[in-house]
Amino acid sequence: MICATVEDFLVALPANRAVAGLDLGDKTIGVALSDVRRQVATPIEVIRREKFTLDAGTLLALLQARGACGIVLGLPLNMDGTAGPRVQATQAFARNLEKLTPLPICYWDERLSTVAAERALLEADTSRKRRKEVIDQVAAGYILQGALDRMAHMGRSGL
Repeated sequence: MICATVEDFLVALPANRAVAGLDLGDKTIGVALSDVRRQVATPIEVIRREKFTLDAGTLLALLQARGACGIVLGLPLNMDGTAGPRVQATQAFARNLEKLTPLPICYWDERLSTVAAERALLEADTSRKRRKEVIDQVAAGYILQGALDRMAHMGRSGL
C-alpha cells in the first residue's frame, strides 16, 4: 500500500517494529533501518541494481530478515519542487514493489540528502573510495531520519 501522507503511513505501521529508508538510484539502492522505537536511522547496505525482480527480491528478503514493517522511499524532486523523470521512475518502482509486499510505503522528499551525506562523510575524513561505496546508504539514512523526525513530531511514535 502506497500511503498518500506520512500521517497515513504512521497509522498503517504496527508498534515496536523498525522502518526502512531507501535511496533509489539508477545503479544502486541505499538502505537504512530505524531502531524499533523509530528514533534513529542507521545506514545498513547498498544493493547493486540489476533488474527489478532481482532487486525487489534482494530488498524484500533484507527487510524481512531485519524485521522492517514499512518503507520510506526517497522522492527525488527537482530543487523547485517539481517532479521530473527520476520521480516518475521512483513512483513506478514503488507501484511495482507494492504488488510484491504488504508493507506500507510512503515517499519522503530527498532533496539534498546526497549532498548532506557527502558532507558528513567528508567531515568524517572518509576516503574517496569508501565514500563512493557508502554514499547511497548514508543518503538513505538521511531520508529515513527526516521521516522519523516528522513522525515523532506528530506526537505519536506508533508505540
